[in-house]
Amino acid sequence: MGRFYKLAFLFTLLIACLAVSYPNSAETSQRSGISYYTVRCGDTLYSIANRTNTTISNLSALNNLKNSLICPGQILLVEQEKTEKYLPSLDDIRLLARLIHAEARGETTEGKIAVGAVVLNRVNSPDFPNTVEEVVFQKNTFVYQFSPVGDGTINLQPDESAIRAAEAAASGEDPTGGALYFYNPRIAEDTWIRTLPVVKKIGNHTFASH
Repeated sequence: MGRFYKLAFLFTLLIACLAVSYPNSAETSQRSGISYYTVRCGDTLYSIANRTNTTISNLSALNNLKNSLICPGQILLVEQEKTEKYLPSLDDIRLLARLIHAEARGETTEGKIAVGAVVLNRVNSPDFPNTVEEVVFQKNTFVYQFSPVGDGTINLQPDESAIRAAEAAASGEDPTGGALYFYNPRIAEDTWIRTLPVVKKIGNHTFASH
């Protein structure tokens, strides 16, 4: 009987420790500039990063995560990005419309806005250049990030639907929920991009993040 009570005491003590480690509070609680986020069922690093205004790479580094595996009840440290969102100029919108026209001709309005949103998400991400022009014309080694820049179709005159989509993306519309990449799985030759977490599929394009 004594052993039973001893085990019960230890179990109660464990529960008390867990209660301290996992505070019964709101989704996040602020302390010394760092937020504490309690993982819920269905959460992913991507959704948490969007919800708490940070990046997956920031979350992983701050919590010393070796992979994307997280569990309900787990507490993550969160440090929000302190950068203001980029405000696109009229020239930015024109360039965005040209890229949308080149990349998403034949796609739905949602699909066109989504392509524009990816560009702006990159502009606002610490992992990419800081302007629309720099993002659109970014080049890795000998390959442009966006194929229309390489093949010249970026210079085609955008139609009205592409212009409207660019304006919508510039005003903050984002059907992808924060994606940084998109590709057409039927023609994409880059095997690396296919390993990225898919966040949404719109028309012929798959949208992903990291």
